[in-house]
Amino acid sequence: MKLNTLIKKASFLIALLFVCQSCSSGNDGGGDAPVVTGPSNLSVQVDVVGKTAEKPNGDGSGKVKLTISASNATSYKVVIDSQLKEISTGDFTYEFTASGTKTYPIIVSAYNGSQFVSTTTSVNVFVARKILWADEFDVDGAPNSAKWGYNTGTGDGWGNNELEYYTTRPENVIISNGTLKIKAIKEEYMGSHYTSTRMLTKGKFSFKYGRAEVRAKLPVGGGTWPAFWMLGDNIDTAPWPACGEVDILESVGNNPNVNHSSLHSPGRSGNTPDTATTTVPNSATEFHVYAAEWSAESIKFYVDDNLFYTYANSSSTPFNANFFLILNLAMGGNFGGKVDPNFTSATFEVDYVRVYN
Repeated sequence: MKLNTLIKKASFLIALLFVCQSCSSGNDGGGDAPVVTGPSNLSVQVDVVGKTAEKPNGDGSGKVKLTISASNATSYKVVIDSQLKEISTGDFTYEFTASGTKTYPIIVSAYNGSQFVSTTTSVNVFVARKILWADEFDVDGAPNSAKWGYNTGTGDGWGNNELEYYTTRPENVIISNGTLKIKAIKEEYMGSHYTSTRMLTKGKFSFKYGRAEVRAKLPVGGGTWPAFWMLGDNIDTAPWPACGEVDILESVGNNPNVNHSSLHSPGRSGNTPDTATTTVPNSATEFHVYAAEWSAESIKFYVDDNLFYTYANSSSTPFNANFFLILNLAMGGNFGGKVDPNFTSATFEVDYVRVYN
């Protein structure tokens, strides 16, 4: 974030603190009030935990310690990481969680009754990437039911005129030899001509901001449509596209070795303009890592850590709330296209799914 933007945000927060305090400190007309000496000589020392000459922004823990002092102060308020903290002493510790090295403004106000004095500073902090959730698919058998649930059935084509029937059968989804295998099969099943699996973390895991990635090898065949994507956790009360959708990996067998990353939101759904593609050589014979790094400012899409698309996020989008993960292999549909008449089966193979701070 640019320094002038930080200064503007800090100035706004100071003004907000002043207005809030003014609104709550009116004269109640109860006679002469005792004279209160306002705070003065406010000083703030910010120490980044683990800071050394070799690590000027800390040890990666994201922790900072504030030492605050002021004459005649009885309490303090700290605005840090867009949060307001009220403390009674001058010692305060905070842990930043967004990975990377960033500059954060800090506003400190010292109070005595209705009187206060404020100052603004900033701190550069490095936060190391940490895994929040992962599935390494290293236990043979069915996927871990504590981590994954399923959408089953046809879902009336799941809104895309898809042709498969999603099941939980081992024929369609199994972990073996260290990878998850989602298999689409041409077969007559419950009125559909194809079967496959769609698994998701809804109700089991969701997150707001961070990095989500999958290491995968894609299926072969016209009509296949593998995907790794996210939906807003509030989808039950804010139906699509109001809940938001983030497509990290989408590829179609009719146009192999091309990855599509897209975002869907109100007014920008269906044939969304918020999309980009990148070539992924040998995507069906080699594993590649497909990832999205998500913050309040942007969503960046990568394949094998090569950035190919940046979406400018803002407070007006749905992409500032919790999202859950989905893995599926669709057949046909609006995006998957015509199924090869010689198609018999294809496998979407996943080495791992990981979510970082």
